[in-house]
Amino acid sequence: MIAPKIIRRLQSVLPPDCLLLATEDLKPFETDGLTAFRNIPDVVALPETENQVKSILRICHESGTPIVFRGAGTGVSGGALPVDGAVLLAMTRFNRILSIDPLARLARVQPGVRNLAISEAAAPFNLYYAPDPSSQIACTIGGNVAENSGGVHCLKYGLTVHNVLSIRVLTIEGDELVIGSEALDSPGYDLLALLTGSEGMLAVTLEVTVKLLPKPERTQVVLAAFDDIGKGGAAVGAVIAGGVLPAGLEMMDRLAVEAAEAYAHAGYPLNAKAILLVEVDGTQEEVSEDVMRVREILLAAGATEVRTARDEAEQKKFWAGRKAAFPAVGRLAPDYYCMDGTIPRKSLPDVLKRMAALSEQHALPVANVFHAGDGNLHPLILYDANRPGEWEKAERFGADILELCVAHGGSITGEHGVGIEKINQMCVQFGSAELGAFHGIKACFDPDGLLNPGKAVPTLHRCAEYGAMHVRGGKLPFAELPRF
Repeated sequence: MIAPKIIRRLQSVLPPDCLLLATEDLKPFETDGLTAFRNIPDVVALPETENQVKSILRICHESGTPIVFRGAGTGVSGGALPVDGAVLLAMTRFNRILSIDPLARLARVQPGVRNLAISEAAAPFNLYYAPDPSSQIACTIGGNVAENSGGVHCLKYGLTVHNVLSIRVLTIEGDELVIGSEALDSPGYDLLALLTGSEGMLAVTLEVTVKLLPKPERTQVVLAAFDDIGKGGAAVGAVIAGGVLPAGLEMMDRLAVEAAEAYAHAGYPLNAKAILLVEVDGTQEEVSEDVMRVREILLAAGATEVRTARDEAEQKKFWAGRKAAFPAVGRLAPDYYCMDGTIPRKSLPDVLKRMAALSEQHALPVANVFHAGDGNLHPLILYDANRPGEWEKAERFGADILELCVAHGGSITGEHGVGIEKINQMCVQFGSAELGAFHGIKACFDPDGLLNPGKAVPTLHRCAEYGAMHVRGGKLPFAELPRF
């Protein structure tokens, strides 16, 4: 619990409606998009001015009170999960687009601005913001920076880190820093890349300057159906190897297709074991050539059906089904556990087969949705939390998927972050030297460990304990560490 004197200090710098203390007011903040973990916060601060944020940080720093930074709560790795004894700092009231410069093609926004709102504001200038997570109608740019979010167009246009020019942040001491610049490069270390994806562990974001891109002259979406999911996985690599760089290259398996079609009525073929959505963009001539090439490659890769969207309305329907896949899968089971790992594209067919075997081993179905072009997997493990032991089975299944990604030279996250969900698998991905370096960076920004404690980077003690439970090849991970 937070000491009453800290509450009184917070009340002295915040208006009454900016500090939530009653249980019924705190309950909506007990979790983010990850529903498996819940914890009601002790207090929620909803500041409206930068001075209020500075005051909150200084109070927390002086009193040694932890603080958790939260955006819209759409994250799915537990990164914004409240911590006992901590202030939950929600930045949703910082929701102004400060400026749009159509000549320089950039926008300055506050962290509580919704992702989609940036593109909507830039549309009159024929510009848009490229990263487009499935939650873009609700997720905020501050949360996108914290998690380094991507979306269906990240293959060609990159993640958040590739589309942010600078951020203005506050340290735990309440000091202001400007990281990056509006120029193509800035002197010194690339701290902008370091803070993007740091999951609220290093600083609190006050302002973000993002790149805007001109809308392409034309876009076209090709849908391909496959009677075998392995063929679909192989086709992904074939498209890239064929010299085409799609704006988006997405894959869904049969379970995901059936759920999305029932939910969004996108016109997907229900007899397919997997479908690919391939979007190409550019000039009229470029798109015409690329569409013909993509169709040839997909048919050669074994597609049973290839459709080109007839018009913009059909393109929107195709994408509506994909973007609705996560909520749609909620119709298939009382609960699902959303994973997020990344593998090399060449490993897609093998990983899909191994994932099917894991599904049988754990006796839990899995619906697969992929940013297939960059190897970013989103397996959705179906389970019923009301059945004793099913959540634990789902959690073990998820851990096995992440460790399968690492074994194939991939990563335990592509865009959802680590949070608390994947913190044990950090011990599989990294050795003690790398983890020690991560802790050293954390200490530079936050020596007392007050910002989002217990998230993203495990202690070596935790890794030693996790390794003791996961013997592989007769060896314990981190065998050089004491067993405590």
